[in-house]
Amino acid sequence: MTIAETIRGLAARAKEAARNVAALDTGRKNRLLESMAEALLREQDAIRRENEKDLAAGRAKGLSSAMLDRLALSDKVMNSMVTGLREVAALPDPVGEIADLIKRPSGIVVGRMRIPLGVIGMIYESRPNVTVDAAALCLKSGNAILLRGGSEAIYSNLALARVLQDCLRAEGVDPAAIQVIPTTEREAVTEMLQLEELIDLIIPRGGEGLIRFVAENSRIPVLKHYKGVCHVFVDAGADFEMATRIVMNGKVQRPGVCNALETLLVHHEAAPAFLPQVGAALAAAGVEIRGCPETRSILPQAKEAAPTDWGKEFLDLILAVKVVPDLDAAMDHIVRYGSQHTESIVTNDYAHAQRFLREVDASAVMVNASTRFNDGGQFGLGAEIGISTTKLHAYGPMGLKELTTQKFIVYGEGQIRA
Repeated sequence: MTIAETIRGLAARAKEAARNVAALDTGRKNRLLESMAEALLREQDAIRRENEKDLAAGRAKGLSSAMLDRLALSDKVMNSMVTGLREVAALPDPVGEIADLIKRPSGIVVGRMRIPLGVIGMIYESRPNVTVDAAALCLKSGNAILLRGGSEAIYSNLALARVLQDCLRAEGVDPAAIQVIPTTEREAVTEMLQLEELIDLIIPRGGEGLIRFVAENSRIPVLKHYKGVCHVFVDAGADFEMATRIVMNGKVQRPGVCNALETLLVHHEAAPAFLPQVGAALAAAGVEIRGCPETRSILPQAKEAAPTDWGKEFLDLILAVKVVPDLDAAMDHIVRYGSQHTESIVTNDYAHAQRFLREVDASAVMVNASTRFNDGGQFGLGAEIGISTTKLHAYGPMGLKELTTQKFIVYGEGQIRA
């Protein structure tokens, strides 16, 4: 069987299984998620043996220690997957929710019912825990999922999928609702992206190169974000202690994530007093500052920012810093260099805060808060399958509700249209 035939067969089975999953009631889905959590604990030794095959192959290929760390199914990662399954089980089920019922002059009652999307195609790199997290969210939201992980995690992903599928079988649910593509050939991704009649949505998670490849080659709608170029603007009259905490948290806590701070914009009236304060804190944390000429006149230790530093996702302890004349200039900079991920203003001016909220186009806009809060768990979604910086059909962290859509429903009593 060719790779194309294999992928089409997997997708066709997922399409059939999606009907099965969509019909499950909340109690049954929750029992499944709980049984999956127990099964992961029970089978963790077998799962780790498969994970060790991936780690050994990664070491032989010379993967970095950071990559190997992301690949490893440690006790902490295993426990987080188990906890995640139980947390998703505890979340409200959006499927079947009816809203916006209105009675029309004809006598019919029109509303909207929340329904699953169908088959989700997930393309991701490195972290095998994504296999379980994505499967849990798709199961609870009534979707089937076809998972294509990175070649570096193939044994781990297949082992995790087998455990989850065994739980589906035991409950009498089609195991094709959760499938991992068993080949590491890149052709599998290309073939998957052509199956618009079988797969309803593609969600890529990984580096910008992967996401651009998926977006450019898919015939299926893609929910994506290319990168997270997040800004904080410190306004004139801002609380400098608060601003320093927000900047430090955004840049230093986890610099390698998509909601980390990459560019600091400072009002020119605030710069002379604020930049020395925040600059000292950043230097103590080992952050390299790349600044505009005005920034460097205040912080001589800052390196000169290159034109490419504006709009760059460093994913490291590097921060671009620019002094701007006013709020409008800050927003103009964000429009030019931002990635519609997360933007924040630190201000005591209510009118400026409201303008920033209204006029800045990003999946999350903050007032006096760290960019690091743009996360499904922090926003109360319980879990997320990713963060979308596209607007159709979701914008921002994607939880259960974002893995569903709405259809119109009509209640009648024999009405016919005149």
